[in-house]
Amino acid sequence: MNKDNRNYVFTSDSLSERDEYQRMASWIPGGSRVIDLGSGDGSLLALLQKRGIQGEGIEIAESGVEITKKRGIKAQIGRIDVPLPYKDKEFDYALCNVTIQMVMYPEVLLQEMKRIAKYQILSFPNFAFLPNRLDLLIRGRMPHFMIPSYKWYSTGHIHQLSINDFSDLCKELNLKILDSKHIRPDVLRLHIFQVPHFILRRFPNVFVSTAIFLTKEKEIAK
Repeated sequence: MNKDNRNYVFTSDSLSERDEYQRMASWIPGGSRVIDLGSGDGSLLALLQKRGIQGEGIEIAESGVEITKKRGIKAQIGRIDVPLPYKDKEFDYALCNVTIQMVMYPEVLLQEMKRIAKYQILSFPNFAFLPNRLDLLIRGRMPHFMIPSYKWYSTGHIHQLSINDFSDLCKELNLKILDSKHIRPDVLRLHIFQVPHFILRRFPNVFVSTAIFLTKEKEIAK
């Protein structure tokens, strides 16, 4: 039977270590207050807690919230692409790890992140990644590289986006991109040639599989 990631179920021993975690954490100084939107089983928050960074999460999967609470971390069940019950700039950092493409209203999510936190850190799979382009061109079907083990109908990825799409949305929402980090898998070696590093850096929208951004609301000139 095919996997289905539209309804996550986390087990009691669930603890993940994703490539994005360390990169996201590197931007957050000790003592910061953070909120993780789409916090899953609380693994990212647990990592930050070990570094003296206090945080809480919002997660739509009840099992994820239960496990997060068992780790001694505050969490609540809820959607993240709706007005959130927090004051303006209540947090130093709002995090959203590989989830913005899975919500109904990604622009609302980003607006709320901007409202409740001084800084925003987001990661997402870059749909414009070269193997995706080739898969769609050659097979004429939904690319499978970004959703391995899933079918087009059994994934929660409903708003696929590219690095360029995200940059455009930041401009619309008056967000300044302060920094970015990229994940490039070994598939780029292609067994024929290795893409030179200067080309990888020059064209991230083609050669990056996962993008991670640090943003902040732009100051309005008076």
